Amino acid sequence: MAKKSLGINVYEAAKQRIAWTFDTFPHIYVSFSGGKDSSVMLHLVMDEAIKRNREVGILFIDLEGQYKMTIDYILQTYEEYHLNARLFWIALPIHLRNAVSQYQPDWICWDPKAEEQWIRRPPSNAITDQNYFPFYTYAMEFEEFIEYFGDWYGKGELTACLVGIRSDESLNRYRTIAREKQCIEGKKWTTYMNNATFNVYPIYDWKTQDIWTYNGKFKKSYNHLYDYMFKAGLSIHQARICQPYGDDQRKGLWLFHVIEPETWKRVVARVNGANQGALYARESGNILGMINITKPPGHTWQSFAMLLLDSMPERTAEHFKNKIAVCLKWWADHGQLIYDDGPLDKGYANWKRICKALLRNDYWCKGLSFSQHKSTAYSKYLKIMKKRRNQWGIFPIG
Repeated sequence: MAKKSLGINVYEAAKQRIAWTFDTFPHIYVSFSGGKDSSVMLHLVMDEAIKRNREVGILFIDLEGQYKMTIDYILQTYEEYHLNARLFWIALPIHLRNAVSQYQPDWICWDPKAEEQWIRRPPSNAITDQNYFPFYTYAMEFEEFIEYFGDWYGKGELTACLVGIRSDESLNRYRTIAREKQCIEGKKWTTYMNNATFNVYPIYDWKTQDIWTYNGKFKKSYNHLYDYMFKAGLSIHQARICQPYGDDQRKGLWLFHVIEPETWKRVVARVNGANQGALYARESGNILGMINITKPPGHTWQSFAMLLLDSMPERTAEHFKNKIAVCLKWWADHGQLIYDDGPLDKGYANWKRICKALLRNDYWCKGLSFSQHKSTAYSKYLKIMKKRRNQWGIFPIG
């Protein structure tokens, strides 16, 4: 879908979208992370809420591995808007991805069983009672919690969750806006989420420069962690805030060591592989499959892939075999010859691409054109794949 100019600047467009949201939805809450994008969105939303004397929910899912500066900023921001906001500071056990270890491919933040290893303690105003929400179950997925929260907050009535994503951040975010989907009143910057809840993306067309121009022009508060990231050598486009152990986020693990050494000591001890991820996530080579990869002498890329699978814990290896089996079957069914070597770009069928996914510990195999499963579907997927692999004769299971 081609981009079209609206004839107004992004600031005025965002204000119009937010005003429409207040006109349309009886229940509104903001998904807030303390990052630059969600902060600008929160300021814009609260300006409208104050003007209308409306209450807005603020949902902050605390993933434990947070910078102290981020926590301080969120507390400061809520204090600024507390007369028109209701804060939901979630510090419950949530199931998350750990991309820095094949032996511990996931972890649970705020897990009571690992309380002694917690990176920090939740604040006094955080929701820590696992019985607080009727929909919550121990260690549920982040995406699940988001969906159920909207229904709970809106009590089944029309509800807007304002999300500060920008389409120029990634292709997936652009597709969120541009793809054919169910939205409300034809607004492409909304997406149906669940029951009566819609996601609304009022700043989807902002550039990174727009974010910082807004902060400077209107003297709005922001997370000063970004100042330290800039001093550490990151550009305004590279600096981002999220849970430390994810597939993309692991590249920023080293920043904890530089910016908040006291937090880093707890981060590195919390999950397997954190120190290795900090050391190698930005380096080219085989350790984490970055940029250029090589195979050992005497191996083909296919035999190297088998060697890598054999070296993994059984649970992790079976997960990757399921993905590779589907990939090989799809390529064959679509008449693609599966070469041993070849380009690493999407669209090329070769074992080198598979090796790169394995070396990167690309758990959901996004480099092989897969997407992440919803947790509710994953257990069913495992049963289906056991039958299919035996039928296809690819990695048959005894």
